[in-house]
Order: sequence, then structure tokens, then C-alpha cells
Amino acid sequence: MLGRALTSVLWGIIADRYGRKPVIIMGTITVVVFNTLFGLSVNFWMAVITRFLLGSLNGLLGPIKAYAVEIFREEHQALGLSTVSTSWGIGLIIGPALGGFLAQPAEKYPNIFSKDSLFGRFPYFLPCLATSLFALGVTIATFWLPETLHKHNDNDRSSDDSYDALEAAPHESSSKEITEEDEGRESTSKQSLLKNWPLMSSIIVYCVFSLHDMAYTEIFSLWAVSPRKFGGLSYSTEDVGEVLAVSGFSLLVFQLSVYPIVERILGPVLVSRIASVLTIPLLQSYSYIALLSGFTLSLVLNCASIMKNVFSVSIITGLFILQNRAVDQHQRGAANGIAMTAMSLFKAAGPAGGGALFSWAEKRQDAAFLPGTQMVFFILNIVEAVGMLMTFKPFLAQHRQ
Repeated sequence: MLGRALTSVLWGIIADRYGRKPVIIMGTITVVVFNTLFGLSVNFWMAVITRFLLGSLNGLLGPIKAYAVEIFREEHQALGLSTVSTSWGIGLIIGPALGGFLAQPAEKYPNIFSKDSLFGRFPYFLPCLATSLFALGVTIATFWLPETLHKHNDNDRSSDDSYDALEAAPHESSSKEITEEDEGRESTSKQSLLKNWPLMSSIIVYCVFSLHDMAYTEIFSLWAVSPRKFGGLSYSTEDVGEVLAVSGFSLLVFQLSVYPIVERILGPVLVSRIASVLTIPLLQSYSYIALLSGFTLSLVLNCASIMKNVFSVSIITGLFILQNRAVDQHQRGAANGIAMTAMSLFKAAGPAGGGALFSWAEKRQDAAFLPGTQMVFFILNIVEAVGMLMTFKPFLAQHRQ
């Protein structure tokens, strides 16, 4: 996330100048190379460096959001952006699930993987390899994507060469002035991105919810595998993987079928508000879910996890829509780069903050006020409530077309 924060704006500017497709291809190639190297890390610093390079050389998500807006007509842009946020959400769900199933294969599947094999020496290489092979397939498929950023200036100039020979010098000088004026306007508009309050306000709200989501993702797995005496579920990594996989599939169905219709009726802001309000009582019920057991626990936990992830991705999708409607096409790459930079800083803090919060709460099991995990989910709800309040005027401004 730190590497991504340092380079996302640069990748956005490159996407605005040279097109979305080259940046997307570069991003998927980066996943193939550095994710594989991460799985082969022989020490802590190799792991840190490969993750940093993976983030800094991968400017994928910003151009992907711009692409999703540009490839659809305006009335279908919610579907396009909901596909992006769903993919992102499913990645955050399926990724840990894949890790739960495939990590340490020599211990889990000794009949297939021996301890002397490559997968025995590098117990976390298999899930990284699976992800890299998937990214390789995506890279190959991406070569057939059509480009959505069309620059016509060069084509128009070359097609008009025969006419230029017949034109007088005064006309040439006036056309140069027009070109310089256009370039000046474009330069000014790029500089004004940080002064575009509809864009910047939606990015700030997006950062708050991103911090909440990353902290929740970290806390959910820790809570599920922690012992019952500490308010956890005593789940194995495979059990957690199953819950996350079910949530991911349900998320895909909801976002591609229900969300575009709801967004068209209520609008992205109202959908985000409703989802954030419903998240608060849902999260506070998690500490009581731990009192259940057997099939009842499994059923209730899966339903709660599905609802939580549906609400989260609905909020993020609504903010994606606001961000991309706040700028013109030639600014979308840079605008999404700014959003990625800010979001990455918040998401970098999310797992560390969530882990520290969970560790602190584990030590206060006998506290009189919100003991144990109740305090964890209460603080998560405070962040959620702050994000919800920020969706109202005068803080959140919407671009008027």
C-alpha cells in the first residue's frame, strides 16, 4: 500500500496520456513477477521489498475504474463500476480464502506435497503461484481489450496535411494559438483537480470507509481463529476460508444483479448512507454470534459475513461513481490515481491498526464497559459512523452536469 501510495498519481497521468490498456497490462505483469518472488522470499526484508515493488509498479485499479466508466453509456456506468468494486471485494475475500486452503501444503496435503519439495521449503509459495498463474491468464486476455482513451489530434492533423498546403500563413498562426490555448486549458484543469471539491470530498469519504474495510478484514480473520475463551470462534484457517468463499460468491451475484437497479432508483449517495447505517447494528452483533455453536453458528456467521461485504462494496461502488462523474475523461486517470494514493495510505494503516486494536481488546476480557471483542466492533462502528456522517452536506459535494 505504501508503494502504491507513492506512484498511483503517476500511473494515472500515464494512463491519461498513453491510454488505459498499457497501464493495465503493466499492472498484471507486475503481479505475475513480484507475487511469485514474494512466495519465494527467504527472509523478512525480501518479502517487504517484493511487496513494495508490487505496489509501486502496479497502477492497475485507477485506470480500471476510468475504463469501466468509459466503456459504458452513462445509464450503465453503475454496472461497470459495480463490477470493479465487486472484483476488488471478491479479491479481498477469495485471496485470504485461497491462502487458507493452499498455505503450508506439505503439512495439509502430505500425500501430494513432500516436505523436501519446493512447496515444503516455501510453505506459502503455492497460494502465491496460483495467484500469479491467474494473473498471467488475465495478462494474455488483456491484449484483446479495446482502448477507451482516444486522442484524435494526431490523426486529424495528419489527415488534414493536404489542406494545410493550401492554407495561408495567417491561418496557421491562428490555429497554433488555438492549440496553445487548448493545451493551457488542459494544463490548468489538471492543476485544478485538488481544488475540485466534489472529487476530493468523495475521495476523503472513500478513504474513511477503506480504512474501516481493511481493519475489518484483518479483525474478522483474527476473531474467527481466536479461542472461545477470548470471545473468538476457534475456527481453523480452512473454516475461515469457507466463510470468505461463500461471501465472495454472494457478493458477485448481488453486485451484478441487484446493485445497478437499486443505484438507479436511490442514487449512489443514498445507497451508501443506507448501507453504512445498516452495517452498525450488524457489526455490533458479531460478539454475540460467538455465543452460538454448531450449524446455527455457521448459518448466522455466513449470513452476517455476506451482508457485511454487500454493504461495504455498495458503499465503495457509490463513491467510485461520484469520483468518476466529478471529472472529465482526460482527467479520470489522474483523479483515480489521487484516490488510490489517499486510499492506499489509509489501507496501509488498516491492518496494523486492526491487529493492534484486537490485541488490546483481548487483554480486557473482564472490563466493565464493552469487554473483549465488543470494544473491537464498537470502535469499528465509530469509524463507520464518521464515514456515514461525511456523506451529508456540506461535506460531500456532488458534481452537477
